[in-house]
Amino acid sequence: MSRQIRRNGISLFHGRVRFLSEHTIEMQTVDGAQQQFTADIIVVATGSRPKNPEEIPVDHEHILDSDSLLSMMYLPRSLAVVGGGVIGCEYASIFALLGVEVTLIDRAPYPLQFMDRELVEQFIKGFEQQGGHYLGGQHIEKVQWDEVAHVVTKLSDGTTINTEKMLVALGRQANIEDLNLSAAGIMVSEKGVIPVSQYCQTNVSHIYAVGDMVGAPALASKAMEHGRRAVRHALNLPIGDAASTIPLGIYTIPEMASIGLDEMGARERYRNPLIGRAKFEEIARAQISGAGHGLLKMVADPVGERLLGVQIVGDFATELVHLGQLALQSGSTIESFIDNVFNFPTYAEAYRIAALDILGQVAKSRTAKAA
Repeated sequence: MSRQIRRNGISLFHGRVRFLSEHTIEMQTVDGAQQQFTADIIVVATGSRPKNPEEIPVDHEHILDSDSLLSMMYLPRSLAVVGGGVIGCEYASIFALLGVEVTLIDRAPYPLQFMDRELVEQFIKGFEQQGGHYLGGQHIEKVQWDEVAHVVTKLSDGTTINTEKMLVALGRQANIEDLNLSAAGIMVSEKGVIPVSQYCQTNVSHIYAVGDMVGAPALASKAMEHGRRAVRHALNLPIGDAASTIPLGIYTIPEMASIGLDEMGARERYRNPLIGRAKFEEIARAQISGAGHGLLKMVADPVGERLLGVQIVGDFATELVHLGQLALQSGSTIESFIDNVFNFPTYAEAYRIAALDILGQVAKSRTAKAA
């Protein structure tokens, strides 16, 4: 990354900055020196940090957040993970696979509420097969270190859980407090993020904000696209419409990915959308790899012609989803997945199987109507 910066003629300075006006920022270096910069265009990309609730005493030794967790020098025997979002589920599945006794706790009946329910059920099944345990619909009453060997977690239903460590993964908050945004006239929402336009402009038109600090979803791919859109807009260059089809990738074990409408979203818009499924156990590559636990879902319009979305759980899900992304961007038909020949054996073959499932449903419907 440093080589790329130098190669592109970018000057890099390290320090803490704050706005002095809408065109001027002040930087304080590590040694205390101060320097001012003035610019016609400013992009703010200070990211976010873990959001730790007051009722849970995060001490970064026994009760950790997603940053301090990475400083552990050894694998604990047991770990409680509070929060069924992306970060909580990713770390929970990783530690479970490493042999740690993991308990994932969340208020919702199932984790990853924004994902397709069928995919989440597959994730929970895989997580529990690895030795993990999901406790849904739970509220935490109290968390404390017993000063001996365990973090003691008391739940609202009376359950007590003793674990060697705890990870608190209850979201993130934008790094904006020390930027002195008011000096530049930049607005901040009630949720503590910076509202921006489709081009990532703040209410001050020459100041752009990108990444986690503008709100969910907190995706690296989204942040990079924000940066691209902001700079190209500022320089009056063509922007394109890539932001409308940013895939969602979750690096749990197994991986999950989604693009476009899922089954529930399609049913809200269409009376009878068609759903094609390809189970990985039916795919030769998955059989060879010993990774048959997975599913690819294709969502199509009621007549089985137009692709509306793709959801995947299983090995290489975050790679496979890009084929669905390109198909959505190009307006490909369901039949085009059958007309194309895929390398064999590959996981991508799942697209053809799911497409055949959809067209099979169309054929049955026509036969039934004819009869």
